[in-house]
Amino acid sequence: MIDLPTLLLFIPTFFAVSITPGMCMLLALSLGMSVGFKRTLPMMAGELLGVATVSLAAVFGVSALMLQWPVLFTLLTGVGGAYLVYLGIQMWRSRGELGSGDAVAEVGAGALFQRGLITAIANPKGWAFMLALLPPFIHADLPLAPQMALLLTVILLCEFTCMTLYACGGHGLRRLLSRDNVKRVNRISGTLMIGLGLWLFFGH
Repeated sequence: MIDLPTLLLFIPTFFAVSITPGMCMLLALSLGMSVGFKRTLPMMAGELLGVATVSLAAVFGVSALMLQWPVLFTLLTGVGGAYLVYLGIQMWRSRGELGSGDAVAEVGAGALFQRGLITAIANPKGWAFMLALLPPFIHADLPLAPQMALLLTVILLCEFTCMTLYACGGHGLRRLLSRDNVKRVNRISGTLMIGLGLWLFFGH
């Protein structure tokens, strides 16, 4: 099982990743405004399944590297740390623009579930975040399954909470996410990214 300090670091880190406006959050915002929170739930379910799939693929793929090529795992962790620092700098340089979610013509539950699943799996930043964030929180000397179960629970709770905020916020959240406020969110998240990236790069 993951030790408490590691877990307490992972929770705010991943929440900061989740709450930042991205493909899935903007889709939840768009749907929340157009069809309401309840009709958005199938999309959210698809997105959570997609995130779980990406998380498991990232961890089990990297765990194989840990067993066969420890040096390659160390290199991957360093690259991941450098990438997070780069993303943090990009967030700081962002002008605070909030893109619009895709317009949704089909509102059937199956179509929305598929949209959420595809959006989560096809999001390259999602893969990059999982590959960069998850491996350093996995202890090689402890059983993988219970660690992954706990991390995945945190990930899905963060994602669901943030999508609920976006979907329920609707017009109010869009007003809240004005250019200046998005700038502040990006800079807070960017600072966390840079700090975590340096922690990974120089060894946790």
